[in-house]
Amino acid sequence: MTSTLKPEDKLKSGHRLSHPDPGDEVYITGISGSFPDSDSVLHLQENLFNKVDMVSDNDKRWKLAHHPNIPHRTGKVNNIHKFDATFFRIHYKQAHTIDPMGRILLEKTYEAIIDAGTHKGKGERGEAEEIARRNPRDAKFRKGGKTIDSDDEEESCASEGETILDLDFGSEMTDEEGTEEIMLTGRRKIWRGDCSRAMLANQISRWLGVTGPSYVIDAACSSSLYAMEHAFRAIRDGHCDAAIVGGSNLCLQPSTSLQFLKLGALSADGRCKSFDESANGYTRSEAVVVCFLQKAKDARRVYAQILHAKTNCDGFKEQDITYPSSHIQTRLLREFYEECSISPSTLEYIEAHGTELTAIDEALCTIRSEPLLIGSIKSNIGHTESASGLCGIIKICIAYDKGLIPPNLNYWKPRDGIAALAEGRLKVVKEKTPWNKGMTCISNFGFGGANAHALLKNVAREKVNRGIPIDDLPRLVCASGRTESAVAKILDDLESRPVDAELIRLYHAIHEHDIIGHEVRGYTVLESTPTKSVTLSRDMQRFSGVKRPVWFIYPGMGWQWPGMATQLMRIPIFAAAIEGCHKALEPKGINLIKIVTDPDPGICDNILNSLIGITAVQIGLTDVLKAVGIAPDYVIGHNIGELGCAYADDCFTAEQTILSAYSQGLALTETSLIKRSMAIVGLDYSQMITICPPEIEVVCCKGPNSITISGPADFIKSFVAKLFAQGVFAKEVPCSNIPYNSHNIAKVETSHLFHHNAITIEVAPHGLLQEILRGSLKKNIINISLVQKNHKDNVQVLVNALGKLYVAGLNPHLANIYPHISYPVSRGTPMISHLIEWEHRDNWQVIKIHHIMFPQSQRYSLMTDKQTNWTSHRSSA
Repeated sequence: MTSTLKPEDKLKSGHRLSHPDPGDEVYITGISGSFPDSDSVLHLQENLFNKVDMVSDNDKRWKLAHHPNIPHRTGKVNNIHKFDATFFRIHYKQAHTIDPMGRILLEKTYEAIIDAGTHKGKGERGEAEEIARRNPRDAKFRKGGKTIDSDDEEESCASEGETILDLDFGSEMTDEEGTEEIMLTGRRKIWRGDCSRAMLANQISRWLGVTGPSYVIDAACSSSLYAMEHAFRAIRDGHCDAAIVGGSNLCLQPSTSLQFLKLGALSADGRCKSFDESANGYTRSEAVVVCFLQKAKDARRVYAQILHAKTNCDGFKEQDITYPSSHIQTRLLREFYEECSISPSTLEYIEAHGTELTAIDEALCTIRSEPLLIGSIKSNIGHTESASGLCGIIKICIAYDKGLIPPNLNYWKPRDGIAALAEGRLKVVKEKTPWNKGMTCISNFGFGGANAHALLKNVAREKVNRGIPIDDLPRLVCASGRTESAVAKILDDLESRPVDAELIRLYHAIHEHDIIGHEVRGYTVLESTPTKSVTLSRDMQRFSGVKRPVWFIYPGMGWQWPGMATQLMRIPIFAAAIEGCHKALEPKGINLIKIVTDPDPGICDNILNSLIGITAVQIGLTDVLKAVGIAPDYVIGHNIGELGCAYADDCFTAEQTILSAYSQGLALTETSLIKRSMAIVGLDYSQMITICPPEIEVVCCKGPNSITISGPADFIKSFVAKLFAQGVFAKEVPCSNIPYNSHNIAKVETSHLFHHNAITIEVAPHGLLQEILRGSLKKNIINISLVQKNHKDNVQVLVNALGKLYVAGLNPHLANIYPHISYPVSRGTPMISHLIEWEHRDNWQVIKIHHIMFPQSQRYSLMTDKQTNWTSHRSSA
């Protein structure tokens, strides 16, 4: 069939894809994966730079002695029998039947999303394209037929579709490490749909609740780069704003390896010797990899920009279908760079598949002045087949992030007949190599002739001052997880490195909403130094998921103290609130900033100063709470604190609130009253009324053992001294000679019923009510003060209080109290995906089908990781 698409139309289409409008560029923003003997991208990075050969010869997949002809060395992913089914809300019976790659893909998808600085929160929905990969060599099932060909079987699943297999389980199954036995008895039905390749993508869509395109691609060894190209095109064409691209390959069956051995594809010694003269085939390997793609305008992190991606196919060729076509590969590369208007001479590095060196030389090396650096991750981890494209992408992301290209293994002498290597147009990276982080391309070719190529570019900003903030604010970081150890792992990592404001910004974004399934919450408060972080406070608690009602409590007179806002002025939002109140009072001749920051003890002797000072601090603290998204369900105020209630409830503006306080203070200073004072006494009401002198009155009962008294200043001073000498707690409260609680003002008695699980937040310059609240309210109520009198750093007290509120179940948007951090964060901001710790208590089935014989008896035998035989017999219908 002749194509009706004109070359100029193809060029125009490719040019459009590779030239987006600003903000519509496609970024790789989150990465995660499991690789041979490398449980995370960070672990892979360490092994790559340390030149670790990650291919091993052990019995983890099958007994090597039972298959002496198959190369013993293969790359193997760890813990394929582990899965956190509860987190993904999958029934345990279903979890047993899900393909192990599907289980791992779910976890790695979550890790990649978190690594990007976002999350799946409660009730969140969005459209994303989910393209997941599995190994293409599936078992073939002929409906109504008599056989299942398990020679091509690469999964734990025997077939596709909705076939139901009835299995009689009457034997024991042990896990991969032989540490736990799972008893399976009785008759169970397994729905084979869970093993359908489509489910690899569709399960992710179901869990995320997204409705964009969701499908699987099978292009043999180029499958994952094909998936990347589909995702890139889908975002550029407007089908979705973000995409999850996954690649997976598990080598569970020796029979598949035997087929490739007979085909002549496998290395007898189990080593990939990419580009080397001694290359004699490849070694099979495993990986499960996920990349999260977003538009630039939505990105919070960027590992690389995808400039362009393109695919083609060899089509008809005289040679066998598995024979690569250098001519078609060359055409792909030439068309590619013509479409994106980029000269191949600007490329700095290529991550190669290994079969396309002639095409690279002809298409990319003809006009170069410097050698094109080349490498292949296959030499380090083996050939991960359908996942190999994404493994190469991960290697490039690592190279961009660290500024070093990881070295190839097993390269000693250039392959004979490859002129580009011999003549120096291509240079194999044999040691970790510094580079300019220039444009990088990657090729991926399927054994059926499906070719893919992509071009990546580093666009991340360089990190300034290693991310250490230039301000002196202590950093509060909150985190949640499945278990206490999961949260501790994150906090320990943060505390082990210098404070990085950009990394912390990602954590603020991730944890500003509930994450369903996270049962433990914790926080740490960090102080920044040039060499390390200093932990100022830390806490961690289990979270029930129950939301508590929030009470804002606004006390009145007696909470003022000299310099009460000095340290808090370092918080931009608080400082802005004080400055706004200051401007409102300037026409009155009042210097509010001096009143709330001056350490002179005499400044609080003036009732006007005290009232406007307390009110201004309450306005500032309320603004901080509003900024982080903490709003009250109820407010309660005491004397001048009632103005704070009006402000919190949006009845008054800040200007109206501070002017009301000024008016009250002015009225009191101009009123002739007896010089009086107040005190708090640690007795109950019945005791107090029997010993109270007639000149002194009980004006407030705040709790079982907390009484406020008022009277002439001399009498109060003498009575307090007498009680103190008798061992009774008694403390005079500064009130600028005018007690709000007395018959001279108005006698107010209030009592309130708080919810049994409430959170009370004392919004005041000092947490004077805390002891009273703890003694008078129900034990389950959480009482939190925002400021502590005379503390060396009340910013630390405030952020510590916000951490306690997070642990209690609130979700403060912490980034709003710190200087702005621009997205995407800079290159070198530490990865997060490896810090996600799962609840992996349970082991799940990894079923291997060695042969299935249908006709009449329909007999089939299955094997677990430990080669335990399961045999089932069914009579013919």
